[in-house]
Amino acid sequence: MVTLLDGKRVAEEVKKELRERIGKLPRPPKLAVILVGDDPASKTYVAGKEKDCREVGIDFQLLHFPAGTEEEELICTIRELNTDPTVHGIIVQLPLPPPLTNQPLSHIDPSKDVDGLHPLNVGKLWLGQYDLDRDLLPCTPKGVIKLLDYYSVSLAGKLAVIVNRSNLVGKPLAKLMLDRNATVVICHSKTPSLSERMKEADILVTAVGRRPKFVVGPEAVKEGAVVVDIGMNFIGGKLVGDVDFERVKEKVSYITPVPGGVGPMTRAMLLHNVVLVAERAERGVQV
Repeated sequence: MVTLLDGKRVAEEVKKELRERIGKLPRPPKLAVILVGDDPASKTYVAGKEKDCREVGIDFQLLHFPAGTEEEELICTIRELNTDPTVHGIIVQLPLPPPLTNQPLSHIDPSKDVDGLHPLNVGKLWLGQYDLDRDLLPCTPKGVIKLLDYYSVSLAGKLAVIVNRSNLVGKPLAKLMLDRNATVVICHSKTPSLSERMKEADILVTAVGRRPKFVVGPEAVKEGAVVVDIGMNFIGGKLVGDVDFERVKEKVSYITPVPGGVGPMTRAMLLHNVVLVAERAERGVQV
């Protein structure tokens, strides 16, 4: 019988713990989010972050800039936030509208980089100089590992196939899985015989978001596999993943639902990172 990897349930437990930790701090942690332009999806994501913060007692500051804002203005704002002792986490909401690049991200103080994207934090991850519970790691990969841990899904000796090669998801998740002794294969749009690669996986992770062009059916999944669906697609106004959930769940041992799987864990790990920074700041220790 298949076991649902219930990210919503696990995220609620994480948030309960965070409320208790926040209650022990002399002041609430604060997350500052920089938003450029009026992209509807970005505004929705930012609103979700604010809601999550309010739920656990984290203060939220939105700095909303118009499209066409110069890169230097964003960098100046980031530098001000870096030196503000009341701000514990800084996020630049991606994607930035053209012609802006992601260069401003490298100006965030690494100790306040709650997305885990600063080159210093990326370097610590790839050198293995990190602790899952005590360092700033990208939120989605961290959430996936936490979810698998909760359900005692072992990675050691398993073949993990990840269909995503982004700096946000695929690459950092591959490193986290490798460090847990999985054999990891990263696949992408140029991977030949992609369905065959996926069918070999003991643990299949997909984060594509291009339905109906890309859909994972039971024919592409190994019997008894663990399936982690990070894909986000809107079909008929409904959020669905990359995986044909109803058909695939009959064949696998574990599977994440969409919604209610990895998404809540990603959001919970962002809150976890903010609280981590606040606790470190209170002790006078940099992340």
